[in-house]
Amino acid sequence: MSTRDDLQFLALLVHRGHLARAEAEPLLASLKAGEALDDLLESEVGWEADEVARMRRTRGGEIPEIPGFEVLGKLGTGGTADVFKVRDKRKNRMLALKVLNPTATREAPTRKAFIQEARLLEGFDHPNLVRGFGVAKSGSTLFSRMEVIEGSTLLELIDGGQAFDEDAALRIVLDVAAALRYLAEQGVIHRDIKAGNIMFTPSRQVKLIDLGFAAERDAAASPDDSAVGTVAYLSPEAARGGAGADMRSDIYSLGVTLFQLVVGRLPFESSDDQELLRQHIMESLSSPELKSRGFSPHLHYFIERMMAKDLSHRFQSWEELEREISDQLEGRESLDFRSDSTASRSRRRGGRRG
Repeated sequence: MSTRDDLQFLALLVHRGHLARAEAEPLLASLKAGEALDDLLESEVGWEADEVARMRRTRGGEIPEIPGFEVLGKLGTGGTADVFKVRDKRKNRMLALKVLNPTATREAPTRKAFIQEARLLEGFDHPNLVRGFGVAKSGSTLFSRMEVIEGSTLLELIDGGQAFDEDAALRIVLDVAAALRYLAEQGVIHRDIKAGNIMFTPSRQVKLIDLGFAAERDAAASPDDSAVGTVAYLSPEAARGGAGADMRSDIYSLGVTLFQLVVGRLPFESSDDQELLRQHIMESLSSPELKSRGFSPHLHYFIERMMAKDLSHRFQSWEELEREISDQLEGRESLDFRSDSTASRSRRRGGRRG
């Protein structure tokens, strides 16, 4: 193997958290002098030969080796974990394995949140919520088992140029709201609602994923706690930090997602997280696109009420939100003067534009 290949592999081991930079740097001079990386990992780092071989075989753990599972491909990558499509050899069924990366595995809070998410999903059963089948460990690899969801996240679709018309976007919001109402009934608040955590399948099924930030309903938080969730979607109270687990914060985040679905961008944008937090706390919602694209006054109302700065001005429950949106959609259908065949074709297309 060439020195260049060894240098690239050493960088990969550092990137994936198998080696600290301080451990890798002393090997560079020997590598450039022509010594083999595998020999150096054994003699200088203290790895066993079979561990070095496993790292080579799996590209530093990029491809997990877990007994009983055949890895068929990677479905996605997040900040702390990778998701793979696998075949469960024992039960001959397809699953998704969410594998915590080595750096995250060594961080106790992240490891705890990963295990909590897996256990929560294992106990839930709702058509708009990803199913979970437990958490396990193989050697140093921590992973959870989930149902495979074919499709893309809403964020991937938006970034790919797909636009959603008003009715399609509201129906997606209704499905997500149904899943969040179910979670609230189980005493859980999601706390990270965003387009990247909502899957959309080719059959138009909506699935809420990733309960990594979930907390017990009404759980108190210390005033010193930092904001929890994804900055671009945070409610004002969450952006300030120290907010308890309140479903109305999720309603705000879902309002941000609804805005993004119909407009194609986020309501507040900045490359600076602190500036984004300030905008969510201080700035009023303003969008020329909402006014210029012919959206109904009802859509304006839904977005503005979901994203109200004052908690008391938002929808106060998922039931209230679902009822008002459902009534609006049913009213629009009853006023649809197109022929039945035209309306049917539109519904099959899902109301997509572009």
